[in-house]
Amino acid sequence: MHIALNGWFWDQPHVGSGQYVRELLTALRKLDSTLMLTLVLPSHISAAQNVPDGVQVEQLAGGLNGKLGKVWFEQQAFPARVKQIKADLAHVPYWGAPLSSPVKLVVSVLDVIPLLYPEYAGGFGNKAYIALQRAAAGGAAKILTLSEASKRDVVAQLGIPEADVIATPLAPKPAYHPKMGNERDAAVRQKYDLPAEPFILYLGGFDARKRVGQLIEAYRYVVQTRGVDVPLVIAGKEPEWREPLFPSVWGMLHDSDIPADAVRWIGHVDEDDKPSLYRLARVFVYPSAYEGFGLPLLEAMASGTPVVANNIPVFDEIAADGAFLIENGSVTKMAGALLALLEQNDLYESLRNTGIARASNFTWRKTAKQTLDVYKSVLG
Repeated sequence: MHIALNGWFWDQPHVGSGQYVRELLTALRKLDSTLMLTLVLPSHISAAQNVPDGVQVEQLAGGLNGKLGKVWFEQQAFPARVKQIKADLAHVPYWGAPLSSPVKLVVSVLDVIPLLYPEYAGGFGNKAYIALQRAAAGGAAKILTLSEASKRDVVAQLGIPEADVIATPLAPKPAYHPKMGNERDAAVRQKYDLPAEPFILYLGGFDARKRVGQLIEAYRYVVQTRGVDVPLVIAGKEPEWREPLFPSVWGMLHDSDIPADAVRWIGHVDEDDKPSLYRLARVFVYPSAYEGFGLPLLEAMASGTPVVANNIPVFDEIAADGAFLIENGSVTKMAGALLALLEQNDLYESLRNTGIARASNFTWRKTAKQTLDVYKSVLG
């Protein structure tokens, strides 16, 4: 069995699609060393870094740049190279399918956020691309997505038969562990100038659906009750703040009565430092209103850090009783959950242990096995 994978996001391991293709390809190689895997890379990726041993690399030459280059690669260059190398099946590990494929096609649609939240669709060019991908997805033999919740949205938004959409959940890396690697924790604390005392952590994006404003308001109640003895650490690369897609979190803090020294902004966090950051936090808060999966929630649980999050379908599916899920959007319920975990050590330890146990159910080996089963079913 020869599988060709689209490697457009291979050089972007810090975005979801890049992390997904890297972890999946590595896990597939470990699962079945007889599986023939070819990674097809566009010309702008000058060197294939961290490609697993035994995986063939097809590096394309020439081509366009930017958004037009991406469409050209997806629609022309990738299918042409798949045909040339005589692969049995093509897998596009993100929502970027060709309208025509020389072999049977599997496409991973990680989420359908632009269809559910029109403000994420952007301008005319982005909307035209989304329309193209809606049409192209119908030509795939199977669609992979990340959760049963996301599967329901893919079926509803793309009109794909339910039997042709398969949920293959993600998993935290082994580095996300309560103890393994904790010898780095002190250095990470110093690197980001983290508080010496316990702190509440947010790590993620700042677009509107992340609802960081809900956390700010909830933390305001925490400060009113406990003072500033438990700081809030906000981590993640700041965007260009603009309404309505990126409501200014700085503006929210300025308008609140939270003391300036109670909130620490640490910016971008290197991938290798994230396990320590989770371990050092007392509580991780993930107030998102919608996710295709929500891997940070699982990473924090695996690291032994209790999680507070909105009770949205995908979090209920993934975390179950391994996280403190509160009424979606409720500021007061979030504040109550934070205060409970700060003040009740029995609850803290119970949720910590439950979260670790729940996260252990998710492994990349399982994801690879489910994906390989789909390949086999498509090829008969």
